[in-house]
Amino acid sequence: MSTRRAFLGTAFAATAFAQAPSTVSPVPTTRDWTGQVPVQYPDPDVVALTPAFRKYMIGNTVIRKHHTGTLWAEGPAWNGVGRYLVWSDIPNNVQMRWIEEDSRVTTFRNPSGYSNGNTFDYEGRQLSCEHGGRRVVRYETNGTVTVIAEKFEGKRFNSPNDIVVHPDGSIWFTDPPYGINGNYEGFKSDKEMPEAVYRVEKSGRIAKVADGMSGPNGICFSPDYKKLYVADTGAAREMRVWDIDGASLRNGKTFIKMTVPGSGASSGADGMRCDMDGNLWCGARPGVLVVSPAGEQIGMIRLPENCANVCFGGTRRNRLFMTASQSLYSVYVNASAAHIA
Repeated sequence: MSTRRAFLGTAFAATAFAQAPSTVSPVPTTRDWTGQVPVQYPDPDVVALTPAFRKYMIGNTVIRKHHTGTLWAEGPAWNGVGRYLVWSDIPNNVQMRWIEEDSRVTTFRNPSGYSNGNTFDYEGRQLSCEHGGRRVVRYETNGTVTVIAEKFEGKRFNSPNDIVVHPDGSIWFTDPPYGINGNYEGFKSDKEMPEAVYRVEKSGRIAKVADGMSGPNGICFSPDYKKLYVADTGAAREMRVWDIDGASLRNGKTFIKMTVPGSGASSGADGMRCDMDGNLWCGARPGVLVVSPAGEQIGMIRLPENCANVCFGGTRRNRLFMTASQSLYSVYVNASAAHIA
């Protein structure tokens, strides 16, 4: 056993060393994604861009594809009680479910209101951002639907996109116009308000907490809930960060402008999640980019499709699920989710 581990450790170290930032390619290796042809350990498409990422890499695991056939996969969220992952296929107006017990994939909700981002609150209830209804909803345990946010100051939202919950009971979400730009991910319509980020108190009161972005998209708290990160996939193509001051935000600034490793091309983050160490695992191009709390790109998971969103799941919350265009992927990592939702 010790000999085998020593061999794997040596091979892993050699591969990690070879994957220096100057030599890394954004193009994934040629592989059989059906799972019929094994991939040699360590997985060559889990890449350390700096030595800081190596501690999060597992040498004897591989990226797996669980499903393909969606039109635009988004909004993965892990249900710990049910041991399943729910995600959105926005253009097909459905939510899908991957069941951990037997790796079965089923249609979970049809229609879904052209849902995008999903999460579960601290009571285990699912929250969804609907492009179709231009609203945020909660699915109650008895099967009824509660509208959390539909209008602000008498005007309809654009198309709520991504969502997170805070331990104080508040719900935070982004509102870009992507779902009303055409009739593919929702219904073409006019904007009634500028793009913004909103906070819904436990009482139901809605407040605008940030604006000035053309495409506020993915949203995530730092592990200690002292910072809020938002990906702007509009013209700025940057990730922004604020200090959280109670119910308000302050000191907003650019956190990082991400680039495709090996090419230098712009790669704006989409959906993202934080791990316990404060690293941000971001859906991006050409897969997942991992950013340290200091704003440095330290790792990459190369996929054959652009990745829209990610979440941590599994019993130990150390399995990274990735919704990437037409498919659902996962890989075990040596990191775990910072939050349960």
